[in-house]
Amino acid sequence: MKFEKRKALAAATSVWLIMAVAFVCRVGYAWQQVREISPRALASVPFEQETGNIAMALAAGRGYSSPMRRDTGPTAMLPPVYPLLVAGIFCLFGVFTLHAFYAAAALNIIFSSATCVPIYFAGRRIAGVGAASLAAWLWALLPNAIVIPFQWIWDTSLSALLAAIILWATIALVESRRMRDWCEYGLLWGFTLMTNPALGAALPFLLGWVTYRQRHELQGRFARPAAALGFAILCCVPWTVRNYLEFHRFIPLRSNFSFELWQGNNEVFDDKSPNINARMTRYEQERRFAQLGETEFMKEKWTLAIAFIRTHKRLEMRLFRWRFTAFWLGSFHPIQDFAKTDSAWIRVIFAVNLLTAIGSAIGIAILWRSRNLYVFPTAVFVVFVPLVYYVTHASLRYRHPIDPIVLILTAAAVTGASRRAGCGSTLGKGRKPTQPPL
Repeated sequence: MKFEKRKALAAATSVWLIMAVAFVCRVGYAWQQVREISPRALASVPFEQETGNIAMALAAGRGYSSPMRRDTGPTAMLPPVYPLLVAGIFCLFGVFTLHAFYAAAALNIIFSSATCVPIYFAGRRIAGVGAASLAAWLWALLPNAIVIPFQWIWDTSLSALLAAIILWATIALVESRRMRDWCEYGLLWGFTLMTNPALGAALPFLLGWVTYRQRHELQGRFARPAAALGFAILCCVPWTVRNYLEFHRFIPLRSNFSFELWQGNNEVFDDKSPNINARMTRYEQERRFAQLGETEFMKEKWTLAIAFIRTHKRLEMRLFRWRFTAFWLGSFHPIQDFAKTDSAWIRVIFAVNLLTAIGSAIGIAILWRSRNLYVFPTAVFVVFVPLVYYVTHASLRYRHPIDPIVLILTAAAVTGASRRAGCGSTLGKGRKPTQPPL
């Protein structure tokens, strides 16, 4: 009996088993969707957005350009890593083909399944084996993580993997005095910034935290962080130089913040607008983009967005609240949408989003009260990364890159609460939270 219990415990805490289950769940969902959606739609629709359009231009030999499908010249709307991956897929399997979609979805599924590994090892350092296993299982079975690799041919799944790796690497870096480790950490950040610049909101706080944790070091205290930051910046320099040569202005990572800001701040949201038929269509924006060019298009959107924000201050407060809700729950009006939907799957997604959002807040509180050394770097992702979406526009897809950290915090809340209730076991125990790693 004890042997069987130990065997079950070993299986429950096996990161490789968890990753295999995650892979099967994602492949199973993809297989079910492929049987229901026409091959013609799968070959085209998932790529009909900026990533697919830029990748098509690259595969056709037109360079990094044309985010709106039309031949509009060079672009800096997206950082280069993921469009280059999709362009490579197009070169191998054809542009806008069914096999290209299968390859892109398979790559996303691999990224998403592999995220179990950094979730587990980061979670083990933060809150013990029990919380680490629970967080990895939650990720393996998370509806959003099952759906998004298939539904979004975008950097979303890769960004989630990178965010989890960065948290794991940050925690490990505290104990390292080797310059090589810090340089590799900088390279990791450079690759991440070239994939999803929004995650860069965490960089100064994480690097500052690691530097502070090594404040008693006399040798290399500032040299190592400077090297990490230098390597991160160095990774971005070729892209920034390319953007300056193409657009004759400083664009370090991407150019589309003005467009994103305008999308969440325009007359569509104003029910008192004199233009009662205010709306925006993709075709209209593509036409305007082609007419003005990228630089002038972005300038126009910046002017319109800032004017709207200045003249609709009360509405902006409401929009901020809506965007906050949409980021964490997936809808501006989650209660009404939950009641209206006939889909049990959608209701499960709403419920899971709410529970994990609450769980992450409770997890931060529990780690803080227990004086856990790693509460700050973990909370940084939840607190600072979403800020840009609160002022631009939000959806559940934008939350997904920080979902691995949200689940680690949720698992810490569950295991922390169970230990407080006297129900803990060795499964939930790990490093003592007040034991310094140095």
